[in-house]
Amino acid sequence: MSRAFVKEEDQEEAPFIPARAPIPDGELNYVTPAGKQALLDEKSALEKDKSEVKLVEKEQDRRRNMATVNGKLKLLEERINSSRIIDPQEQPQDEVRFGARVKFKMNDRVQTFQIVGVDEADVKKEKIAFTSPIAKALIGKKKGETSDFQLGKEKRKIEVVEIEYE
Repeated sequence: MSRAFVKEEDQEEAPFIPARAPIPDGELNYVTPAGKQALLDEKSALEKDKSEVKLVEKEQDRRRNMATVNGKLKLLEERINSSRIIDPQEQPQDEVRFGARVKFKMNDRVQTFQIVGVDEADVKKEKIAFTSPIAKALIGKKKGETSDFQLGKEKRKIEVVEIEYE
């Protein structure tokens, strides 16, 4: 049958499913134990959403919602399957590594961030991805050590003030 005879409202577009935070090529998907649990909790919530989609009455809405949930689940499954748990307690406690909560000084301003996986990163919760430039500048440093941090054309000094592992 020619597409000319199909009603416009019957022509469905595939739903847009936003990509997850990117992991640079060559990097493993490191997560903290809490980060892995958050991924599993997200999966449970999506599976619950999937079971509720079946209750939607309108067929077109049901198909669109199911495609969205299935798409999100597929991306999430890939992320869960590729995750590698790094326990912060197993890191060298006197050095900035994955999972560390780092207090540092930059431009006479003290800030604190925990270095976590890309899916866990949330600046509002003071968590930055291990792939971020500032995390890369801090990793491997010990208390009192400094590092150069390139911010655009400007180079700043970062000093590690305190290292803590939860």
